[in-house]
Amino acid sequence: MRALLIANSLDADAGFIGDRFRHHGFAFTECHRERPDEWPGLDGVDLVLLLGSEWSVYWPEVASSVAAEVAVITAAQARGVPQFGICFGNQTMAHALGGTVERARQPEVGWYDVVSDVPEVIAEGPWMQWHYDVVTVPPGADELARSEVGPQAWRLGRSFCTQFHPEATETMLAKWAVGVGADELVRLGSSAEQLMAETRANVGVSREGAEHLVDWFLATVVNS
Repeated sequence: MRALLIANSLDADAGFIGDRFRHHGFAFTECHRERPDEWPGLDGVDLVLLLGSEWSVYWPEVASSVAAEVAVITAAQARGVPQFGICFGNQTMAHALGGTVERARQPEVGWYDVVSDVPEVIAEGPWMQWHYDVVTVPPGADELARSEVGPQAWRLGRSFCTQFHPEATETMLAKWAVGVGADELVRLGSSAEQLMAETRANVGVSREGAEHLVDWFLATVVNS
């Protein structure tokens, strides 16, 4: 089965989520946000997976790339192609399908629990978060989980999104927590060392939760 992976060129690791989709027989074609003119069309595509980004949907300097991503999302939604959005992918999907994206009143960076309406499907955590923006879910969508900051998971037809990062691996977090990322953590009262200690403590649980999410998505959302 063929899947498109929409991500930034230097951060295209789909982690636990990608591994689980591959377990179910999906092969990914990477579509880098910096070069949307190189993306293939949706013909023959069985899944679109949209990863996180350091960008914000409303930044004017990335407007053309966001517009290209929105075009894919709306076309996939119209065709009934399943979509799974994570963090920035959640935000572009909300933006594309009639919701909103704005700066959150407070960032969520680190490991957090969420309030889940379906804890047997979306575990209450801990989940990795690294974001400064928040969405309102599109009209007709079912909000399935939330935090004090805003929605954390929602579904609309054959599309599903999380604000948290179910894909996050220890290797991925080690990459995020250096340079600018390390500076962000210090600014927020944390540190790279603290984040990595929490990651080692929590990543086993989140991996199981990520695998369960993909299994549920394929069995329930895709086959709806």
